[in-house]
Parts: sequence; C-alpha cells; structure tokens
Amino acid sequence: MQLFSNILGEGPEDLIIMHGLFGMSDNWQSLGRKWSEHFRVHLLDMRNHGRSPHSEEFSYDLMSDDLLEYLDQHQIEEAHIIGHSMGGKVAMLFAVLHPDRCRSMIIADIAPKAYPPHHMDVIDALEALDLSKISRRSEANEQFGPSLEPGVRQFLLKNLYWEEKDRLNWRFNLKVLAREIKKVGESLPPNAYYDRPALFLRGGDSWYIKDEDIDEIQSHYPQAELVTIPNAGHWLHAQEPELFFEAVSDFLGGQ
Repeated sequence: MQLFSNILGEGPEDLIIMHGLFGMSDNWQSLGRKWSEHFRVHLLDMRNHGRSPHSEEFSYDLMSDDLLEYLDQHQIEEAHIIGHSMGGKVAMLFAVLHPDRCRSMIIADIAPKAYPPHHMDVIDALEALDLSKISRRSEANEQFGPSLEPGVRQFLLKNLYWEEKDRLNWRFNLKVLAREIKKVGESLPPNAYYDRPALFLRGGDSWYIKDEDIDEIQSHYPQAELVTIPNAGHWLHAQEPELFFEAVSDFLGGQ
C-alpha cells in the first residue's frame, strides 16, 4: 500500500512519524516543522486514515509492511521512527521485524502489552452521527453532545472533509476500524526483541504506561529509556508539545 506522506526538511537523516487511532499526519505538522530543521521528516497517514488508501484489511503486521514499503519507495536505508499509541505499536513491531531499518524508535504513551477495547464510546458516537444531515463541523459537534470530551470531539472533527460538494465524510475508514477495533489493543509477540536505542514517553496523567510495565518494556527493548511528561494525558505531544519536543530532541541528539 502506498501511504500518503507530508515530507518536511532536507536533513541528512530521516525521521518517520506515525499517528494514533483516528489521527492523521496533519496532527504532527507543528512538531514536524521544528524537527525538519535537522531531519528529513516524514509525516505518514496510516492505512485507513487520513489521505492514505482505505482497505478491508487492518492489522499491525500489515501496517508494519506498509512502513517497510514506504522506506523502500523513498530509498531510506534506516530511519528514526516516532509512533504515538497505535502508531507506537506499529513502530515497536517494525523495529523487531526490521532492526536494521530502524536506527532508533520513540514510542509515545503506549506499551507492548495488550489493552482491552476502550474506544467504544468513540465508535458509538461516530456511528450514531448522520453525516447526510450535517453541513458543517459545528453541527457534528452538537450531535456528539456530552458523550465525548470537548478535546476528543475536536480531534475527531478534524477528520471531516467534503467528499463531494454537498456531502461530508470521514477521512478514516470508520466501518473497518469499528469492525477491527480489538486488533488495536493487541500485544506484541512474546519473543519480540530490539536491541537498539529506544525512548518511551508517557503522560503523567495517562494510564497507558504504568510503573509495573517498565520491566516488560525493557525485556523487549533492553536499551529503552522512560521519560514522563508531567501534566499530560494520552495526547502528550499535543498537550505539552514543548516538553515532548525537548525530550525527543535530547534523545535524538545522542544517537
């Protein structure tokens, strides 16, 4: 699958950035521009998201294959790879399967463990929305009602676009993502192992990476460092962008 990307900068090294579930490359524009002063930054849309193709197939193995195909298409021998949440799971698996292509990895607020399905409120709210009766984002926001937090509503609404002159649609493939939602929480294989530099960042107010997960992380990634971003939840790169930028930049500067 040929993924859509926005490429920024002309640095000597490549930095790949992969968004999380229901996200897209646009979410990383501000940070990407800052890193583009020193790297060639690739902001990817994952399959079934953003401007990348939709597919009936969805799994971490397939998304890892998509990333490998992207590196080959752009003649990238190895890259630093950032992944948030779902994108972090892709990065973790890709690094295990293709360690020679991943110079270092930065994982934002996700661990290699399994997570139970916990996006059903978002799925339910999206499926309940009748886009045929909506002509602007504000109307969609009103239809969401109080079932979703304001920040989550705004994050989702960025995916609305005019598919035709008089018809709105989602950039993500809601049908497939809803059907395959359990796959998003799958763990890495038990024998997964990557012995190159790795940085895990977690939000101080997030529950995705707990203290008891650190041993498991380091069993898969023995060089892993863990940094906690205070006053941030799961969307730590959006909630504390300066602290996130500094932590990642410090790590990359040492590679």
